Amino acid sequence: MIAFPGQTGSMPLESWDRCSGEWIAWARAPGHDSYWRFHRDDFLRLVPPPGRLTLEIGCGEGRVLRDLVRAGHHAVGLDLSSVLTRAATTHPESVAQVVVADAVSLPFPDAVADCVVAFMSLQDIEEFEQAVMEAGRVLTPQGYFILAITHPVNTAGMFEPAPTERDRPFVIRGSWFERRILIREADRNGYSMTFKMEHRPLQAYADALAEAGFLIERIQEVGEPDHEDKWSRIPLFLHLRAVRL
Repeated sequence: MIAFPGQTGSMPLESWDRCSGEWIAWARAPGHDSYWRFHRDDFLRLVPPPGRLTLEIGCGEGRVLRDLVRAGHHAVGLDLSSVLTRAATTHPESVAQVVVADAVSLPFPDAVADCVVAFMSLQDIEEFEQAVMEAGRVLTPQGYFILAITHPVNTAGMFEPAPTERDRPFVIRGSWFERRILIREADRNGYSMTFKMEHRPLQAYADALAEAGFLIERIQEVGEPDHEDKWSRIPLFLHLRAVRL
């Protein structure tokens, strides 16, 4: 089973909808994944104070959207999956509007939002350059685009065996520069997911932002805070805050 969390764009929607139940269970079970332990807090520190409108691209079942609303944002979530948008709107804590929409063709006029958020969705969007262009279109000048992706170092290689878990070497055997689809299994505390994403070099994201009229203002590399974990040695996630010129 393949999951496309927060999926928008031209990924196969029926595959994501088939495993939406597994993703909803995974995303809503607190404590077992990085979102609850450290990733959420690191990301939200880059989000500017609430303005007139914040859009979230690839909102999935709505956990980031709910946190944005708690922080005072007038937020609207967008996702291509009707199953996930329904889950987001029917959550007991949901007070945000959620729209079925494609990231590469947002149903909003130009310059309507002062903040756009894309948390862990761009690496799942095939036409991500167009999604970035759309984020720029709907933002006001000096508006912010805050995004989180799986760090390209993370997707470029894998940990290989060693006598101890802490000492396993991280090895890049393919090309850093080659874009390629990855499928990775995850099992934690009784929850299982198979994630599909695309490895892209960092330049691909920087070029997409520049072409859409953004200036990268902040870069944040996020690793596992537990120093006994092998993932504390390399970045797990990459956060970017860009401003619309």
